[in-house]
Amino acid sequence: MAQGRSMFSSIKKKNGYRVLALSVTAIGFATGVSAADEQFTAALSAAGAGNVALLQQYQSEMQNDALGYYPEYWILNNNLGMQPAANIVNFAQRYPQSAMAEKLAADYVEEKVKQADFATAQPVLKYVTNADQAESCAVAQVRARTGDQLVFAEYKDVWLATNSQPDSCTGLGRMMLSSPLMTAQDKQQRLWAQLRAGQSGQAVATAQTLGQTLTLAQLNQIQANPLNYLWSASKATGEDQAYLIFAIGRLADSDLNSAIASVQRAAQGTPEAVQKAMYRAVGYIGGTTVMKNNFNKEVLNYLDASYGLPFSAEEAEIYARQAIRFGAWESVIRAVDAMSVTQKQEDRWQYWLARASVQRGDAASRKTGQEILNRLAQGDDYHNLLAKDLVGKTYSSTPSSSEPSSSDMQRLNQDIHFSRAFALRRVNAPENYVNREWNWAVRQAYLKHDDGLILAAAKRATDMGWYDRAIYAADRTTNKHNYAYRYAMPHQAYVVSHSRNAGIDPAWAYGLMRQESRFVSHARSHVGAGGLMQIMPDTAKLVARQMGETYNPAALSDMNTNIRYGTFYLSMIQGQLSSNPVLATAGYNAGPNRARRWQPEFQSIAADQYTESIPLNETRDYVKNVMTNAAHYGVLLGQGAQSIGKRMQVIPFRNTP
Repeated sequence: MAQGRSMFSSIKKKNGYRVLALSVTAIGFATGVSAADEQFTAALSAAGAGNVALLQQYQSEMQNDALGYYPEYWILNNNLGMQPAANIVNFAQRYPQSAMAEKLAADYVEEKVKQADFATAQPVLKYVTNADQAESCAVAQVRARTGDQLVFAEYKDVWLATNSQPDSCTGLGRMMLSSPLMTAQDKQQRLWAQLRAGQSGQAVATAQTLGQTLTLAQLNQIQANPLNYLWSASKATGEDQAYLIFAIGRLADSDLNSAIASVQRAAQGTPEAVQKAMYRAVGYIGGTTVMKNNFNKEVLNYLDASYGLPFSAEEAEIYARQAIRFGAWESVIRAVDAMSVTQKQEDRWQYWLARASVQRGDAASRKTGQEILNRLAQGDDYHNLLAKDLVGKTYSSTPSSSEPSSSDMQRLNQDIHFSRAFALRRVNAPENYVNREWNWAVRQAYLKHDDGLILAAAKRATDMGWYDRAIYAADRTTNKHNYAYRYAMPHQAYVVSHSRNAGIDPAWAYGLMRQESRFVSHARSHVGAGGLMQIMPDTAKLVARQMGETYNPAALSDMNTNIRYGTFYLSMIQGQLSSNPVLATAGYNAGPNRARRWQPEFQSIAADQYTESIPLNETRDYVKNVMTNAAHYGVLLGQGAQSIGKRMQVIPFRNTP
């Protein structure tokens, strides 16, 4: 697709009228809806109806338009599993490194894996460059079945996972089971994890590769009454010991306290590795069922007792979070040490390794911890800001704001990826198409370290009020940054006024709003929350009642009302939760009752420990992001030097009023 055409590159006929089709170069400048845009909308309707003949017509008519590859994409996608690989490769080669070519290739590989047609998928693999988990597992299956057995070494997390996974990952795990690269220890680790998780059928298959015969009938009988089985179980053979691990796992899942009380006696007389596997079952299940069972120090004790048995990535994180919760610093160090090299190098685990190291008595450990903190303090994400506080560095100004040059803006107009995104936005295309093209465009620029192009896109999106995509872009610059784009402050007069009226910090309100909606006023969540501050209808009714107003569902779509209600509610739950911003932030996301239930029972703990041990992944990340945002907004609002530690006050124990 040529990018150097004149503005009016072709004249086409549509519905009896001669219309001008905008070229790629012109897309960036277009302000109204062009005929090409109208064709896209019509073609999208044809795709929804499965009208291939009409799509073929639009394919011909739109071939010189920025969005011209969509009709062909929809034609190929209409019966994807029956397409020859050559059609997919041809599309990818004619639209190189494009969002929809990559998606088509990835979907094709997944479809062929479902058909067990690995050879046909193989030529398409090189066009899958940004795979999600399901696509990655499908690609791995194809690589393995077409000669690359070494691929299995890259997928140990899939091999050991017991949580819900895409079908392609489950299939990859089964494929790995027959690989000579999987050692007897690997298979044993997988078997014990499956037994602990109650995955009877998969455990039976894994046991067979180890020469063990487990039966579904026996597993089902144990599951019906695991405690009864534990009291009378034989412990002599490998099969007996496997049944024991299954039984303690099922008991821990249904009655954790009974499992804690029973596991030592049940483990007596078994080999040390089996004892550790039983302790791991109790510790792991206790660590993953905090929502049901709350925090229990015995869970950490059994994770400690299982040390020496290899940890999966998930198990190591569960271990670390339990240790962090109880301030067991030696256990934190052991948990991080048990992680993979890649995992332990993440800022979050480096931060906790440093926190734990400085608690040790010896000077060498303290020095190591201090060195890690000094390195982390160079950045400005959550753990970096925490590290800044611990080494006494202030955060009082953002990096010098870089603006895109006129050349950058011109390159933006000529960039096909961004042109597609802006064109889709202009025709109000479905968000999944718009966001895919935008995110892809940012990714291509990021891979080239092209900060100027990214900033140009962020500026144009900001000028349009398209704040969520502006933030997405500005967040991904490498060397040149602009925090005005990264931390947008729309509706500032309303946010500041309503926050002050509610008695809360405007920087905190902005931090929460950025996380909730990215300033998309029409945002709707899958649970029905709406607007800039993502307020649930029931919450809005409560707030209206508290404020002495009549609830009007339509009012939530009003920017002013949404901010007013959101700031009032944030203030209200802060008052319910010891006036603590971290608790209130967790409560805003997960509900105040949950935030309260996660408070310690007997003594206060540091806010970073509370946050890291929140059992819901979404809420844990939410609190980190909101508190980080608030620190940045504090600087941008002119509040002086910022300390994330001052925002993250000590978490009192639960009975404190």
